[in-house]
Amino acid sequence: MEWLTIGAFARASRLSPKALRLYDELELLPPTRVDPDTGYRYYTVEQLERARLVAWLRRLGMPLARIRDVCALEPAAAAREIRAYWARVEAETAARRDLAAFLVHELTAAPRKDTSMLELRYSAHSDRGRVRPANQDTAYAGRRLLAVADGYGPAGGPASSAAVEALRFLDTRELPAGDVLNVLQDAVRGATEAVRDAARGETEAGTTLTALLWTGSGLALVHIGDSRAYLLREGGLFRITHDHTVLQSMIDEGRLTVEEAATHPRPALLLKALTGDGTSAPPDLRLHDARPGDRYLLCSDGLSNVVPDDRIRQLLSDVPAPDDAARTLTAAANEAGGPDNVSCVVADVVETAA
Repeated sequence: MEWLTIGAFARASRLSPKALRLYDELELLPPTRVDPDTGYRYYTVEQLERARLVAWLRRLGMPLARIRDVCALEPAAAAREIRAYWARVEAETAARRDLAAFLVHELTAAPRKDTSMLELRYSAHSDRGRVRPANQDTAYAGRRLLAVADGYGPAGGPASSAAVEALRFLDTRELPAGDVLNVLQDAVRGATEAVRDAARGETEAGTTLTALLWTGSGLALVHIGDSRAYLLREGGLFRITHDHTVLQSMIDEGRLTVEEAATHPRPALLLKALTGDGTSAPPDLRLHDARPGDRYLLCSDGLSNVVPDDRIRQLLSDVPAPDDAARTLTAAANEAGGPDNVSCVVADVVETAA
């Protein structure tokens, strides 16, 4: 067996001796032999492949704890984990890119020369559907806050109501654009506690939460679960949320196509939600610019699971008033069988005189 000193192994693997000592302490890449008298570490040539994989994953920015898990997998499973990790990195990078663009716009935009301002015209509607015995959704639309929550489990209705109620103070608070994401993050912590209290020990209960907060020139998004937010702009419909479901993660990892997912028997298994045990994962937080003529839709999966995006786009485009649009979309879900509660919030960005 050919032994390599830590220096030789570091050169061959392109890892520093310092990194190798750390990986030894973490049991990520332990040496094959440690001299009992000198404490010198010795490696084998066979360990180089694992060492190079560790080095590559570190260059991707993967945390050490996750690298250890990936290195323990068979190649095909490791590849899926790497693909899933990178999909999350890209999503987080996109969110930071949007934030950077928003901040650049706020700092460099020329003062408006006219006296017009932007505001929201909005409406919310929620319906039990045609199958479920009760409505566990909550929908809310106000001057600044738009929100949809889809409860599940034995206390799903109280959970969704508690989550939205915990955010309603934002509807009357003036917020500087630069601080809005921090305020939203704090508000979601309050919503998590409210859901836990509403669930009253029912650990199988919880809720999704998708909300938009108007800043006067844009919208801040908070999202956890599989309710959705869409933007209709210049005739095009864009989904601005990413479902936190097992099914979506399988699509992200390449294990399912979008077409295969459409016929999956269990599309709504959640990876993230506000849960009754108070251990909710962090939500997605993003900033969006607003333009006159934009129309936003927030909806529970009772709409998006049964009404295709093309049909949603058509109805949002064809029905002018937000209240009529929300009710028309709800009716479309019921016409498609109404298998679930359905909630819609529609809001238009309009110019008004100052």
